Amino acid sequence: MKIPPQVNRYCPYCKAKTKQKVSVAKQKTRSATHPLSRGSSARAKLRGLKSGSGNKGKWGSKPPVGKWKRKTKSTKRLSLMYTCSVCKKAKGVKKAMRVSRLEIGDKVAK
Repeated sequence: MKIPPQVNRYCPYCKAKTKQKVSVAKQKTRSATHPLSRGSSARAKLRGLKSGSGNKGKWGSKPPVGKWKRKTKSTKRLSLMYTCSVCKKAKGVKKAMRVSRLEIGDKVAK
């Protein structure tokens, strides 16, 4: 997917349309952004699971994962950041795009 290096869009800080530089945001790990997300080990510890004895459902004994579940996604989610040329503040997009290759001007993000 190709994106121009600069776009003219609304800046919520300046409250006006300004030239903004497009860049790809650094992807954070799941634990850093949502430490207590469903299925995380931190949340399981808070609920009193993952330690001690006895059958604890997911944390107990279970059969191996079938072959159908071992697939991986072929693309990554890339979130765009727009940096205002006037106030120099950056604003991210609400939803990241799932693309295999993103071209901003001449730079390529994979």
